[in-house]
Amino acid sequence: MNASLATVAYIGATILFILSLGGLSNQETARRGNLYGMIGMSLAVLATVFGPQVTAEGVPMIVGAMLVGAIIGLYAARKVQMTQMPELVALMHSMVGMAAALVGYATYVDPEASRNLDGAAHAIHAGEIYIGIFIGAVTFSGSVAAFGKLSGRIGGSPLLLPARHWLNLAGLIAVIYFGREFMSAHTVQDGMQPLFIMTAIALLFGIHMVMAIGGADMPVVVSMLNSYSGWAAAATGFMLSNDLLIVIGALVGSSGAILSYIMCNAMNRSFISVIAGGFGTTAAAPKPTGGPAEPVGEVSPILAAETAELLRDAKNVIVVPGYGMAVAQAQHTVFEITKTLRDKGVNVRFGIHPVAGRMPGHMNVLLAEAKVPYDIVFEMDELNEDFPDTDVAIVIGANDIVNPAAQDDPTSPIAGMPVLEVWKARTSIVMKRSMASGYAGVDNPLFYKENNRMLFGDAKKMLDEVLMSLKS
Repeated sequence: MNASLATVAYIGATILFILSLGGLSNQETARRGNLYGMIGMSLAVLATVFGPQVTAEGVPMIVGAMLVGAIIGLYAARKVQMTQMPELVALMHSMVGMAAALVGYATYVDPEASRNLDGAAHAIHAGEIYIGIFIGAVTFSGSVAAFGKLSGRIGGSPLLLPARHWLNLAGLIAVIYFGREFMSAHTVQDGMQPLFIMTAIALLFGIHMVMAIGGADMPVVVSMLNSYSGWAAAATGFMLSNDLLIVIGALVGSSGAILSYIMCNAMNRSFISVIAGGFGTTAAAPKPTGGPAEPVGEVSPILAAETAELLRDAKNVIVVPGYGMAVAQAQHTVFEITKTLRDKGVNVRFGIHPVAGRMPGHMNVLLAEAKVPYDIVFEMDELNEDFPDTDVAIVIGANDIVNPAAQDDPTSPIAGMPVLEVWKARTSIVMKRSMASGYAGVDNPLFYKENNRMLFGDAKKMLDEVLMSLKS
């Protein structure tokens, strides 16, 4: 394939990727968006493998590596459960970061990469390598730390080191200093030492940044790491002089940053603090002297049959799904209950918080998998005003996103975070295994409100009983 044909293929792939992002912005067109992305990626890979930059001797090695990757990808697609998708996404981000760092080192030690470069061109090329390795290393280690938190291998509580912001500043100054040393190196051997030191600092910075973030903010972390992986890919494109990688990386990086900004607004957080690290860990104000340290009141349990009776008599029902629904694999039973109620004339709608689950869009994907109609799935802002006119609001495995302390308790760690106001419904039903706090580790006063009922047990088992009662 000559250079002109490869360029045309790259332009076609770029258009398909843009169409893919546009399709993924809406549930009805998401499947088509995925298809555009798959075709675009296939076109890009073929144009690269058979393009002028790859020699005939290198094709078998590339094809072999692609086959290995394809086998691993197919295995993961078949075996990984929906509940494991957030940590899988974080792991994939780490692979992008590692690839960017390795490509940077390979480009630096390759004499062909800078043979005809001198003066300003050589300095720009060295800067591309240094920045690319830095972004890649931060993305890699930060994504690995996120994988550990999301998979439960690392606790969700933030790790706040003394003077952590000063440590970050010192690390940044060191990166700039060793960048100067790297840029002024006359040989590859002279440049390797500052490059190694910068990489170590970047790896530590990525770990420190994510470890300092609280569990409730992990969906935003996943989104930000997605953005970082895009910029890492763009940096790789600069190092390899590959226009398509630059464009795709910029698309992924900018779209991830925009999504992170939207999610930060949904959580009343600062976008700048995400970039600076330590996001979501601002200490709450001290509790007033003599004030209650924990919610007080009595919990009112309810049985599955009683839940079914309330749902049968209701005219308006809002379902709020959370991570507990994903863990119990209860989305299909939720669909059956929804279908049964709608057949009886009940107006059933779903309320989705922007950070429900462990990654952006987690609940939407689960509901789509269960064939829940798109037109009854709404965002938080579209439904919050309707709760006072709702007969039953049923919460399935969610906690922090329905916590009234976000509005009522200025000392709460989630104070100011917009939440679904389920307690304003005539009756709210919370499905949980126990009274344990949510991922943010914050107690929920909702459980003790007079109009709230607690349906304890595995969500799948309890919902199956509710469904049987509804049909009997």
